[in-house]
Amino acid sequence: MSVEATRGAVDSVALWYHTIDLGAGVVTPGWFDLRPIVDRMPWPDVRGRRCLDVGTYDGFLAFELERRGAAHVVALDIPDHRDWDWPPDQRAHGGEHLARLAGPEKGAGFAVAREALGSGVEKVDMSAYELSPERVGTFDVVVCGSLLLHLRDPLRALEAIRGVCAGEFMSSEQVALGLSLAHPRRPLATLDGSGPRLQWWVPNAAGHRRMLFSAGFEILRHTGPYCEPFGPSHPARHPPLRALPRQFAQRAVAGHAGVPHAAALSRPRV
Repeated sequence: MSVEATRGAVDSVALWYHTIDLGAGVVTPGWFDLRPIVDRMPWPDVRGRRCLDVGTYDGFLAFELERRGAAHVVALDIPDHRDWDWPPDQRAHGGEHLARLAGPEKGAGFAVAREALGSGVEKVDMSAYELSPERVGTFDVVVCGSLLLHLRDPLRALEAIRGVCAGEFMSSEQVALGLSLAHPRRPLATLDGSGPRLQWWVPNAAGHRRMLFSAGFEILRHTGPYCEPFGPSHPARHPPLRALPRQFAQRAVAGHAGVPHAAALSRPRV
């Protein structure tokens, strides 16, 4: 694909979730930019291994697995915006609203990025809840990023992931920074479950690790809180003055503006 064709294909995507460097100066205008923090995640050695990215969207983590030397990468996501875990007050029209914002095909950018990168990542349309060895086989390494907060039943999804994980599982998820700092060892979480943001459970860092343990994983190592930076197309944020102290604290702890995350590397214990 020529540079001009790549730029045109990038521009044809209604919404990019991930900021991805496609080469030759072409970078997708994502809502989030994982490039500054990708090396803070506790990656296992993926060289020569069969890997799975759960909830891939535009594919940043899947392509990163490939770049790091994985032998075979499968990228999994739901194909239709109506298939999200919409709260009851959004279920009737949430999918249609998101389709108007992000385009009718969820993660349309994945195909554009895969072609531009010359990638061999295999895309599978499936919910995390549906994972099973019978359907997709097993994987040496599984990764999942920024997905659990959008799931009504994250433990069910984590158990399904454990069922196909024959090696290590790296989970990077949004965490409640204040609860993480105030309660570094006590598992806690907040519940939304209403409105168009499509967010359910947001744990503190200890809660994230406890979710993994409860789903049958043992923690090998984990990070402290860090921020997943906003990308160039993320809507402008104008927080009220009362939120400024929290933002300053977030920058001091996590390094820069963005969405607080924590990551853990684990393996099945049962």
